[in-house]
Amino acid sequence: MNIIILGAGRVGESVAESLVSEKNDITVIDTNPQRLRELEDRLDLRGVPGNGIQPSVLEAAGARDADMLIACAPLDETNLVCCKVAHDVFNIPTTIARIRSPEFPNDGPLMSNEGFAVDQVICPEESLTSYIRKLIEYPEALQVLEFARGTVSLIAVRAVTGGPMVRHVISELPQLVPNVEMRFVAIYRTDELGQDHQLVCDGTTRIEPGDEVFVLAATRDIRRVLDALRRRDEPVRRVMIAGGGRVGLRLAREIQDDCHVKVIESNLSRCEYLTTQLHSEALVLQGDSTDEELLETENVQDTDLFLALTSDDEDNIMACLLAKRMGARRVLALINRRAYADLVQGTQIDIALSPAQTVIGELLAYVRRGDVEAVYSLRRGAAEALEAVAHGDRKSSKVVGRRIDELPLPSGAQIGAIVRTIHDAEVYQRVIIPHHDTVIETDDHVIVFVPRKRMVREIEKLFQVSATFMF
Repeated sequence: MNIIILGAGRVGESVAESLVSEKNDITVIDTNPQRLRELEDRLDLRGVPGNGIQPSVLEAAGARDADMLIACAPLDETNLVCCKVAHDVFNIPTTIARIRSPEFPNDGPLMSNEGFAVDQVICPEESLTSYIRKLIEYPEALQVLEFARGTVSLIAVRAVTGGPMVRHVISELPQLVPNVEMRFVAIYRTDELGQDHQLVCDGTTRIEPGDEVFVLAATRDIRRVLDALRRRDEPVRRVMIAGGGRVGLRLAREIQDDCHVKVIESNLSRCEYLTTQLHSEALVLQGDSTDEELLETENVQDTDLFLALTSDDEDNIMACLLAKRMGARRVLALINRRAYADLVQGTQIDIALSPAQTVIGELLAYVRRGDVEAVYSLRRGAAEALEAVAHGDRKSSKVVGRRIDELPLPSGAQIGAIVRTIHDAEVYQRVIIPHHDTVIETDDHVIVFVPRKRMVREIEKLFQVSATFMF
């Protein structure tokens, strides 16, 4: 695809890096020529300096032949106007805008072709907040991702001694955790040198303490799946947030009714604003989140979840390491630089979260060929999980009417779950954990785990129907 990206900031750079690796033709527009040169030196893309809302700049970027525009400049208004110009002047088929303000909902009239002509709104702050809320709901998990409108979830969890499944082989699952269907799609184990290795998931695979396990199951069974791999943690009731920016404030607003919230913010005027936006029970503190004395005074050792959500990666890492050393039960650091995220793996930081990675999946669902409903980037972009819809019949489709063991899946890729609409006395969604002889039917939502990103194109081609098929 020919894709234009407006903005070479953190989100734009991450999006460009992800899409370039999939052999798309990428052009990046930014007002900073130096930043563009650095991107061109590192990635196989073209940079065009200038203001993306100007038709001449868009034309120089190849807008007349573009298939998609992704506007992720810092300002909402720039992204909105750029999408409008791209649609009205150049008839670019798909426009996506990064919008921070909640005043512009995805399905609002202002996003229609008569308005700003935005096909999809992405909001990194909203995606981050939803991600963190799942971790508060399921404190044992490293990641909880939903498919098929929440019917199925992919859970990442660190196995620990004491879980019923730990030190047992996968074939023993039905006896150890009866009446719960689940599929282990990947297990990653760290060796003596600190290197991660993916294990083959079959009946003989033994789960060891410390393994990072990816499991697909019906969302209603998430709690039992987690209980099978580790002891149940106490509910999250006390939360300390370092950073009262957009993400920190949005999260504090959403959890303040269920948790006791403390927010640490260094800027005095921002603190004053935060107090007007939160309940009186929420405590807003002016100070430095890496100040040991402040954390001790505020009883960080009693905190269930410490979240470092400032815009400074170094501060977030240091604050989390300090909070963990002082007794915080679980810590999460917001980290923009991929090198830093890789660096903290295996340290005392429980979760390193990349803002860009949380929104890339939303973008990838638009770039994927075939009917792809959802895409999630896993393992810092190395692996993916996607939800593809099967269409057609045995003649027009490579998957419909075929057994799982007949499908030419890439090595290591797994079909972990199928969601099928059942038309009985009433219509309902049935979750199927497939076996080798399960037959895929038309309109099935198929959840596929792909351990290496380069395999994604093969999965897309597998789910594409012949050109003569009509939806």
